[in-house]
Amino acid sequence: MDAAGYATLNRQSGLMREMGVVANNIANSSTTGFRREGVVFSEFIAATDEGPSLSMAHASGRHVDLSQATVSQTGGQFDLAIQGEGFFLVQTPQGDQLTRAGSFVPSPEGELMTPDGFRLLDAGGAPVFVPPQARGIAIAQDGTLSADGQPIAQIGLWQPSDPLSLRHQSGTLFSAGAVEPAEGARILQGMLEDSNVEPVSEIARMIEVQRAYELGQKFLDAEDERVRGVITTLGR
Repeated sequence: MDAAGYATLNRQSGLMREMGVVANNIANSSTTGFRREGVVFSEFIAATDEGPSLSMAHASGRHVDLSQATVSQTGGQFDLAIQGEGFFLVQTPQGDQLTRAGSFVPSPEGELMTPDGFRLLDAGGAPVFVPPQARGIAIAQDGTLSADGQPIAQIGLWQPSDPLSLRHQSGTLFSAGAVEPAEGARILQGMLEDSNVEPVSEIARMIEVQRAYELGQKFLDAEDERVRGVITTLGR
């Protein structure tokens, strides 16, 4: 296979990865706190023995769109939305991870948990506890949690110390290296942040990727027929 064929195959591989990312975005367009992702392509240029250099595109990583999504009112006392930059910190078997999905429920012991059973952590990195017998729960915009009018905890808002360390793990969870308090963000009780995916834009992008992939496949098919023709001619 010549250089053009290798370059096209590499491009096809990247387009397949991008199609998977776009499909995942569309599937999570209604998932609370989901962050849209995109594929980052880099260009690799290599010198050739004769003629111009060879340029190849490589899908080298993913980009997470951290833009603010719309906030919907739910009225749930443990539904929390973040206005501004920052994440909730939750305790998982793989270590502490970040999320924008703010739907929490108290466990029988009174610890606030995600629907998957991960503990919500406070500003000091400890689990947030709500007394089971408390009648009224209020959460201020700075994260202060009060039970029956008495402050008992402060829910932490965090951000990666190095933004480049943020890695999507699964669903709405992200890992990062060191984290630090997020400044200027607010917590809104009784609300949830929607996904920041725009379905129409993602569907349009999916069509573009599919057409680009089909074009590359046609080139590979034509190249295969050309090579077969040459082999047949030389074999006569």
